[in-house]
Amino acid sequence: MDQTERRQFLIKALMAEPNCQMKSPIPGDVQEQRDLLRGLMNIRYPAPVDEEILRIQDEYLTELQKERGITDIEVLTEIQPDIYLWQGDITTLRCDAIVNAANSGFTGCYIPCHACIDNFIQTYAGMQLRNECSEIIRRQGHEEETGKAKITKAYNLPCRYVLHTVGPIVETTPTPEDERLLSSCYRSCLELAEANGVRSIAFCCISTGIYNYPNEDAARIALSTVMRFKEYANSNIKVIFNVFKDKDRDIYERLLS
Repeated sequence: MDQTERRQFLIKALMAEPNCQMKSPIPGDVQEQRDLLRGLMNIRYPAPVDEEILRIQDEYLTELQKERGITDIEVLTEIQPDIYLWQGDITTLRCDAIVNAANSGFTGCYIPCHACIDNFIQTYAGMQLRNECSEIIRRQGHEEETGKAKITKAYNLPCRYVLHTVGPIVETTPTPEDERLLSSCYRSCLELAEANGVRSIAFCCISTGIYNYPNEDAARIALSTVMRFKEYANSNIKVIFNVFKDKDRDIYERLLS
């Protein structure tokens, strides 16, 4: 199969599932087909997936990842010892682990083609990730707590693991409890990374965006928590602060300098 055949096979297979509510003809435009497939993956609830579907999905995502490009940590430049700043799409970064800003439901974003990091990670990892996240929630018997972290495989992403953490939602101005919880997100991820032999980790800007944490305040907490952890734990873990927006890049450049 080529990519067009894989994409159309997956669209038909997902629309044929009994619980699928998205039924439409397959468009002729390539980008519209990609968006339709992504949307179908986004709205699919955790459930077993036929092995043939998974095989073709994995082939499709592997080829798509090559097309999108991969950035290896080895080409990044340290700003401080073991500290990096990189602007780009975290789902294209090859390091040991990336951090997902998850929601308390923990199984990802169900809005078709939404621009949040959770949606991108679930999309390009593949359907296996949502199933693994669902199993974690099933075993623990409740939604994920704010400030905690869990580790999963990364499946079709170029990293090895995904660390999922739920950041605080800020209503107006961050409270001391919000600060504690945000710091806990970074510390929990680092502790879990060390426990699993992770030697490099990329943090997104947790709780900024729709969770409304002020960007500069969040960056200060991220930096201070990481630096304290590395010193206290005598850790040599490589930490990448991943930013997507120019505003966040400017903040981190200033604080790291």
